[in-house]
Amino acid sequence: MQATVCLPTYNERENVERMVRALVAEGVRVLVIDDNSPDGTGELADKLAVELDGVDVLHRERKEGLGPAYLAGFRRALADGAELILEMDCDFSHVPGDVPRLIAQAERDSDLVLGSRYVPGGRIPNWGLLRRFVSRGGCVYAQLWLQVRVRDLTGGFKCYRRHVLEAIDLDAIDAKGYAFQIETTYRALRKGFRVVEVPITFVDREEGGSKMSKRIVLEAIWKVPALRFAALRGDL
Repeated sequence: MQATVCLPTYNERENVERMVRALVAEGVRVLVIDDNSPDGTGELADKLAVELDGVDVLHRERKEGLGPAYLAGFRRALADGAELILEMDCDFSHVPGDVPRLIAQAERDSDLVLGSRYVPGGRIPNWGLLRRFVSRGGCVYAQLWLQVRVRDLTGGFKCYRRHVLEAIDLDAIDAKGYAFQIETTYRALRKGFRVVEVPITFVDREEGGSKMSKRIVLEAIWKVPALRFAALRGDL
């Protein structure tokens, strides 16, 4: 199956070349989605697209958040004929070598594959106790509200089969930050798709700055109950 990795970037010049080359070496297509990075990430991605087969760049006018960037990438990948569409971070917190494992699981028997930190075998080797507590607490909060068994609802390393993205109504998704990850997985579950978690090792970025903010956290806090109420109304 043709697999495309959607790779959103904003000020990732330190990472984008290494990540793109690593993904191409894994045999997948790469779609860089750049939100007009002032550090020249988009221009560097354009050069890589000229040099390397299977690399494309989608330039967006401004930074609007993770969710809108992924949605734009999903639509482009679907239009280009991808059968498997992946999402992952550009900062090497997700390991490129794990991409074939997610693809293999999707090709076997899964509609949506999640790279999970919180199933047996998943690891976060360089996080302290406070950060582990906050992250795991956010996942449990979403699990309880949404009444689902998925253990890593906030993770951003995923592989969708194209029929999932065609079914979950991308136009209705409005989450901007990490609530986007919760919403897309929940919509897939509500549609009855088979969602499987595979263990991954998650590591902190070594180059560049984190995109986490208070606004992203607050969005997730109110968005999760809103999704549950929408499901109870029959809107999902």
